Amino acid sequence: MGCLHLPPHALHSIHGGKSLISFIPSPISFLKPNFAVQPNCTSAFSNGYNTRTISLFYPSMLTSGRSVLQGARGMRFRTRSIRASVQPVTEELMEDKTQENPVSGDSIRSRFLDFYASRGHKVLPSASLVPDDPTVLLTIAGMLQFKLVFLGKAPKQVPRATTAQRCIRTNDVENVGRTARHHTFFEMLGNFSFGDYFKKEAIKWAWELSTKEFGLPGDRLWVSVYENDDEAFEIWHDEVGVPVEHIKRMGEEDNFWTSGITGPCGPCSELYYDFHPEMGYLDVDLGDDTRFIEFYNLVFMQYNKMDDGSLEPLKQKNIDTGLGLERLARILQKVPNNYETDLIYPIIEKASELANISYALADDQTKMNLKIIGDHLRAIVYLISDGVLPSNIGRGYVVRRLIRRAVRSSRLIGVKGDGKSNLEAAFLPAIAEKVIELSTYVDSDVKTRASHILEELQREELRFVQTLERGEKLLDQMLADALSSGHKNGTVPCLSGKDVFLLYDTYGFPVEITAEVAGEHGVKIDADGFEIEMEKQRRQSQAAHNVVKIAVENGDLSEIVSDTEFLGYDMLSARAIIESLLVNGKSVIQVAEGSEVEVLLDKTPFYAESGGQIGDHGFLYVTGGESKPVAVVEIKDVQKSPGNVFIHKGTIKEGVLEVGREVEAAVDPKLRQRAKVHHTTTHLLQSALKKVIGNETSQAGSLVAFDRLRFDFNFHRPLLDTELEEIERLINGWIGDATLLQTKVMSLNDAKKAGAIAMFGEKYGEQVRVVEVPGVSLELCGGTHVSNTAEIRAFKIISEQGIASGIRRIEAVAGEAFIEYINARDAQVKRLCSTLKVKAEELTSRVENLLEELRIARNEVSALRAKAAACKASIIASKAFLVGTSKKIRVLVESMDDVDADSLKSAAEYLIDVLQDPAAVVLGSGPDKGKVSLVAAFTPGVVDMGVQAGKFIGPIAKLCGGGGGGRPNFAQAGGKKPENLSSALEKAQADLISILTEKD
Repeated sequence: MGCLHLPPHALHSIHGGKSLISFIPSPISFLKPNFAVQPNCTSAFSNGYNTRTISLFYPSMLTSGRSVLQGARGMRFRTRSIRASVQPVTEELMEDKTQENPVSGDSIRSRFLDFYASRGHKVLPSASLVPDDPTVLLTIAGMLQFKLVFLGKAPKQVPRATTAQRCIRTNDVENVGRTARHHTFFEMLGNFSFGDYFKKEAIKWAWELSTKEFGLPGDRLWVSVYENDDEAFEIWHDEVGVPVEHIKRMGEEDNFWTSGITGPCGPCSELYYDFHPEMGYLDVDLGDDTRFIEFYNLVFMQYNKMDDGSLEPLKQKNIDTGLGLERLARILQKVPNNYETDLIYPIIEKASELANISYALADDQTKMNLKIIGDHLRAIVYLISDGVLPSNIGRGYVVRRLIRRAVRSSRLIGVKGDGKSNLEAAFLPAIAEKVIELSTYVDSDVKTRASHILEELQREELRFVQTLERGEKLLDQMLADALSSGHKNGTVPCLSGKDVFLLYDTYGFPVEITAEVAGEHGVKIDADGFEIEMEKQRRQSQAAHNVVKIAVENGDLSEIVSDTEFLGYDMLSARAIIESLLVNGKSVIQVAEGSEVEVLLDKTPFYAESGGQIGDHGFLYVTGGESKPVAVVEIKDVQKSPGNVFIHKGTIKEGVLEVGREVEAAVDPKLRQRAKVHHTTTHLLQSALKKVIGNETSQAGSLVAFDRLRFDFNFHRPLLDTELEEIERLINGWIGDATLLQTKVMSLNDAKKAGAIAMFGEKYGEQVRVVEVPGVSLELCGGTHVSNTAEIRAFKIISEQGIASGIRRIEAVAGEAFIEYINARDAQVKRLCSTLKVKAEELTSRVENLLEELRIARNEVSALRAKAAACKASIIASKAFLVGTSKKIRVLVESMDDVDADSLKSAAEYLIDVLQDPAAVVLGSGPDKGKVSLVAAFTPGVVDMGVQAGKFIGPIAKLCGGGGGGRPNFAQAGGKKPENLSSALEKAQADLISILTEKD
């Protein structure tokens, strides 16, 4: 387990719940909070508040009050209240069992799992933070991996299970560190029953776990139940023995969990810890988080909510529970908030060390930034480990935003460099090393991916530092514009809410810093406008990413037919029975010729799309007398529904199809062979990539099609030509070795011990299929493969490109597709040779010569155009006129007909040289149909008056349906409406006369 890290005022060394060092901590004072509980702050568990959706989870913790704390080394620290404090704890609190037997976060986790394992629960690993569920962006609840089981859409692997699930919540990320209840990353401990035990067992075990296993005193525990759930009330009171005054009946809003408008639902029961039992039991409000903390929630999933709102009993009653690890750690470790538990505090200590400050002595603002760093680094490390890389969309944007907030918070507290004397180096990797060190019992894969995580963090941090610098320049420009606008309009200069939000969201500027810098320049910020923009983003985030949709749909396939038996590993044709027919999603008995249909069979040789491999093509034949087909269905796609029902999608080419008829299901053998070739080749490609660019690279997606393969992988740069050549050489070498593949079915644990690679984002059962190319590749895979690598014949990379930040994509061909690709390329080369009258080996030099001749010709044309433009310019130079009170400023605004943009630029440069300073030139032309070119050139004298070409030309270009900008002395623009050029130039001239006259 390693050393337990706690803050100075609560330092204990713990193992298995027993103290290894005798240490008497100093008393901890908790003072009453000075803020109201926010009505929108929701429960940490799967019931939530309001809509009671799974998504509403926040670890609710209290911040520390002012107290003098005694450290293990005899050091005294003073902490100050951030936003809340609670009343002094009584002597009884200091003498209870948890004070004698505190536990570490790792110990709490293992003891929870061991407790339920000893009661028949299968300990299952945490699912990835990237869920196999299109309705949610990230894993936000412990029950998410069992969603289909709860719905009856997937078979249960075990009757009861227990997990420690890693979760991510980011929709209220701006509250992290400001309150003691918000986190982005947290662990949810849960026990689940799938139609096995129900209320009585769940309640009794929850009480036993809390009071006996973890030693929480019973008189400090309170229980909430749904107002109409008499059964739960009686179990808590009559069988567990909880006093009536410690059981609170609560309404539907608080204690009735629903998955949506319709679907599984049921009452909840929650366990609360009471920090202040001396306050009695009259007029108790369990929502008062200055006194209570909810730490364990039990959901009794016993009803199905119908469209009319009525409740029908579920055939299979389920249990879904959640215990917040950070919450229980806070209670047992006797610290004022969960940031100071051993789960997070060591990370805060590392950040404090890099900033050369003490957390205990820090002010509230500094503590808030340290908490943000501690929280965000946990989320960042585990997300990158699970394959989520920084980008500007989806999950990648979540990581990028968290990294930016962590960088910003670190810079605010003075962190510079990596702590190893390099002040210019990235510092997040140094802090992330502490997260990785603490990850052993959270996710053992994190340490194996450590170098990849640290490299990605370093690249993203250094990239963001450049973004920050650009943001500072943008802020300077915004302030200049605000001051100019305020002066012109006679108003107080103000940055708009949209500008403040742009700086915050895109460039990572805290609102406080923007306001401070603006104030130094005499500029205010539109705080209300900023809040409006923030609220827009919150609504979009919550609507898109934070609700687990679990409603039962009508016509669930699992209720129509049983799972499909797949025969396709061993045969390409088989007799099967039509169990159901679907047309436009509706079940029918019979379908006629020409109709699109979905066919469900009891067994099939057709492979359904999964693992990146597309579904098989082929035919279904219904035969009559003398084996003549009476119906033929052409199958063009096969999909797999939740669970294991294969849906054969096709068109009836002949006859009539009926439910119950026997069919001959025949897969197209040529297309299947192409898929097998490409699938095995993706395994070889992954092995080759690991050999050539490093073991840290991993699969991020794939496509196995008949005509090509596509392989996405994590890597931070384009591959070199030499690397691509080496990959091709390795794979073609393995193909030439004619190696026999080996396929085995084994337990998931045995497969992992053997070193098998799992496909990113794929879910696996207890038994898995392992495909091995001996000496080359070993992967978990349910796809179809060749028997011998020689069947692949040859391999060729078509392209390699980036598709997102840190994600590269290789497209390639093998087997028959390789032959087709080579033949097509050969035909193209022959046509080029014929056209250019050269041999194939002379083609490159001939094309290079033609390109050089073309370049020379274009340069000559460009030079001639420039001379012609200069000639035209010399003619129109005489049209310049004087403006201003001094009559010394020369202005020239003219149209140059069809002169191209480059020549227009040359003409403007010529005129500025010819005309004496101060002078302003604006030229326009319509070089092509539907195209406008504009240029503005101002001499230093005009620029010094405060008139800038870049700002001037933009509004003029808008009149022509375009835009543009540039430097203060020279700018270019374009448009799409040549018919407006004349009026645009007239406005340009009028504006110049007006502005320059005023300035002069």
